[in-house]
Amino acid sequence: MSATTPQTRPTTSSLSSARSARLLDTRAVWLVGVVATLAGAVVTEAFGLIARGVGVPMEAASPGATEAAEIPVGGFFGGVLFWSVVGIVLAVALARWAKRPARTFVVTTVALTALSMAGPAVAPHTATSTQVVLALSHLVAAAVIIPVVARRLSHGRP
Repeated sequence: MSATTPQTRPTTSSLSSARSARLLDTRAVWLVGVVATLAGAVVTEAFGLIARGVGVPMEAASPGATEAAEIPVGGFFGGVLFWSVVGIVLAVALARWAKRPARTFVVTTVALTALSMAGPAVAPHTATSTQVVLALSHLVAAAVIIPVVARRLSHGRP
């Protein structure tokens, strides 16, 4: 009696995600950065909307402010777009001049993400639950954007 492993066919969804990944691997770094940013912004905004829906107060204050202001619907989306410009510029520069662009990008962006979490931690006049959601939103955006851009950078050619 011989033991054989069953042959399985790839599913349609695994084929389409593999095709999508290959497609991104051949696009310009800046374009992959923009696509990843848009995806990260949508996911992060959804996270913020869920937090709002379960009752987390969406009011935060900047350092030096005397009171908290409402975080508008779309605020997470806009924040991700704004700050991701820095990441896209970094990715393009690393693709051009770094010896190991993917590794350098991951190390740098993970460090910047960790640093960015200090902002919500010290936000005055802000509920603790809001501070937690804001900090987690940084991780959500990073978890979506960083791997996609790093994968593209690992395939060479800017």
